[in-house]
Amino acid sequence: QLQLVESGGGLVQSGGSLRLTCLASGRTFSSYAMGWFRQAPGKTRDLVAGISSGGITNYADSVKGRFTISRDNAKNTVYLQMNSLKPEDTAVYYCNARKGGLNYWGQGTQVTVSS
Repeated sequence: QLQLVESGGGLVQSGGSLRLTCLASGRTFSSYAMGWFRQAPGKTRDLVAGISSGGITNYADSVKGRFTISRDNAKNTVYLQMNSLKPEDTAVYYCNARKGGLNYWGQGTQVTVSS
């Protein structure tokens, strides 16, 4: 079982940057596909960026060119670097880990972008 703890959220002005961090417990972190999702009030939880166990990445169209996902298996950590933030990026951001039928979520971290 994995436990995921996110950090790095906060309040930032439009055009600013934040880096989210997700620290995972467990010895098999490297075998999991990892992702960042976000959920704004009244909206569904949607994929922002994903990275496979082999390091292949994918992004939502709305964040391509602005966000970068990366992982450090030695540190059991996945990152989301967010640049050129917009007010519409405001949401709770969740870290996710998937492998086969296993699916784990963090508690979420709030990101608020002011205009």
